[in-house]
Amino acid sequence: FYFTGIALGPRGRLDIPVLFIPNTMKLYEAQVVIHVMRENGENWPYEHSAKIHKDLKSITLAENGGIRGIRWIYPIHGIPEAPQQKSISAVVRCRARQRVEQRVEVRLTGAVPGATAMPAGRNAAVVDRSTPVTIQGFSTTAEFLYELQYQSDKIKSQLDSLVGIHLMQKERDTESGTVTLIFNIVFAPNKPMKNAAILVVQCAKGGIWKFPLLFIAMEPQVDDVINIEAAGLNKEAVVGFRLTSQRR
Repeated sequence: FYFTGIALGPRGRLDIPVLFIPNTMKLYEAQVVIHVMRENGENWPYEHSAKIHKDLKSITLAENGGIRGIRWIYPIHGIPEAPQQKSISAVVRCRARQRVEQRVEVRLTGAVPGATAMPAGRNAAVVDRSTPVTIQGFSTTAEFLYELQYQSDKIKSQLDSLVGIHLMQKERDTESGTVTLIFNIVFAPNKPMKNAAILVVQCAKGGIWKFPLLFIAMEPQVDDVINIEAAGLNKEAVVGFRLTSQRR
C-alpha cells in the first residue's frame, strides 16, 4: 500500500497503524518504508553527494546533486499465534520428595508449510500421556523451539530446578497440516505445591502455540512412626531419633 501527500511539520509526529490478520500458521515479512521529501520539491544540498554509496537505500540522490529524499525502512515480522482454547490442562502429579516422568503429546494445526491445512483459527490439542507412546518414525523438517512460562518470576525461580522438559518425538501429516510433538516432562518437587504453567511452542518458520499445564505436588509419605511407651502416670517418657539435613 502506498500513501502520498502526508505533510509533517517540524518536530511533528506520524503514527502508522499496522494491521496483521494471518490465515495460515507461517511467518509473514513486510517492510514499512517512509520516504520524506521537501514540500517545495527542492533538494537538500550536500557537498559530498558523490561519495554516497549508490546502494544506500536510505538516501535518494538527484541527478544534479543533492539529496532528493530520505528513507526510513522498518522490517516487520508477522508471527501468527493460535488462539488458546479453554482446554483441560495436562496435569503432572507427584508426591513431594519423589520424582515422576510423564509424556505429554501436543498437536499443532497448520504447522506444515504449503499444506492444505486448517487455518490458524483452529487450535491444537494437548493429550496427557502417562505411559510411553510409540509413533511411526517420521521427523519433521521444521525446527521447533519450546519453553515453559509461569505466572510470575517467583514461581519460575521455584520450579526451574524442579521441572525438566525434553522433546522426544515429532511427526507430521502433510494432508491435514498437523504436527504432533511428544514431550517428556520430569517433575521432582521438594514440598507440596500447585502451580500452573504454559507450554509455548514456536516453529522456526513461524507460528506460536500455547498449551496449559498444571503441576501438583502432594503431601510426602510419612518417613517413620515414633512410638513412645508410657513409663507410668505423671512420669516422663523419652525416645530419641536422628534427623539428617540434606542441605547445609
